[in-house]
Amino acid sequence: MLNMGGPSTVAETYDFLKNLFLDGDLIPLPFQRYAAPIIAKRRTPQIEQQYTDIGGGSPILKYTRMQGEGMAKLLDELHPETAPHKAYVAFRYANPLTADTAREMREDGVKRAVAFTQYPQYSCSTTGSSLNELYRQGRGKEFGNEVEWSVIDRWGTHPGFIEAVAQNVENALAKFHPSDRDDAVILFSAHSLPMSVVNRGDPYVLEVSASVAAVMERLKHRNPYRLVWQSQVGPSAWMGPQTSDAIKGLARLGQKQVVLVPIAFTSDHIETLYELDLEYVKEGRELGMEVHRAESLNGSPVFIRALADIAAKHLSDYGAGRIGPTSVQLGLRCPGCTNATCGSQKTWFERGGR
Repeated sequence: MLNMGGPSTVAETYDFLKNLFLDGDLIPLPFQRYAAPIIAKRRTPQIEQQYTDIGGGSPILKYTRMQGEGMAKLLDELHPETAPHKAYVAFRYANPLTADTAREMREDGVKRAVAFTQYPQYSCSTTGSSLNELYRQGRGKEFGNEVEWSVIDRWGTHPGFIEAVAQNVENALAKFHPSDRDDAVILFSAHSLPMSVVNRGDPYVLEVSASVAAVMERLKHRNPYRLVWQSQVGPSAWMGPQTSDAIKGLARLGQKQVVLVPIAFTSDHIETLYELDLEYVKEGRELGMEVHRAESLNGSPVFIRALADIAAKHLSDYGAGRIGPTSVQLGLRCPGCTNATCGSQKTWFERGGR
């Protein structure tokens, strides 16, 4: 289960930030090896305070393990041909790092593995970065010899995922007075991308948009909505509008009710618990708005069932020869891609990790 991860304790914040800024797939920097520790050290006090404010660390590992254990249990029933199943967590920037997970899998004697992204929508800077790291570890035989790999690389319109999100939106809408409910604006908030990434052909914006469209179809388009973007860092141009700016703009236009929906996150972490809950909800309320945040998927049984369904279909189709190790879409590099590792990684996975 591939994800960015987050520091489970405040003390892990510096290492998390250093690993993040060292990742050229996510944040290309000049003299990256030297710049990353400096930037991380400068940002650590502020981010440590944010993790303190949300309870002393990120809960993403707790929820990912909960989701993985629930998925594996259901998979034993849904696809007994490949049972028993075990879910491993491989975070990109926090413990357990991919290298640690590789050692654990090697010790367990794993011979068949599925790289299952926990980002519903694909981006080269998220799923792509995790797959690049997994490829580096696999090429170095850190997982052991002769592990057969396949990849679940995106699933942003899967009916179970859409249903889980829609149910949480409905629960948030239920908090409004019935006379105001249908007027509430649904703001779907996703982590933004630099326009340099978007313009080289990254599919993330398109795929997040497809998720939003599917959720609104399930909700029968009863409410007005917009897709907005959060977590911009630095002075360069990023995909917008930013979530904070959208809230302020709606307040200026006289909109009084808003639901914030994390559409690209599968569990709570700093972007939901701090940015959405402690910054954006507060901003809206200070502007006289009634703002509610749809819960993250966390322990949703509907979502855990969706993960199991996605994995079961993948295993069934792969075992029957209906699909190869990777999707057709994963094999296509962005038209503007200049990262040689991406090309090598895709070839490696297309061959089942060989």
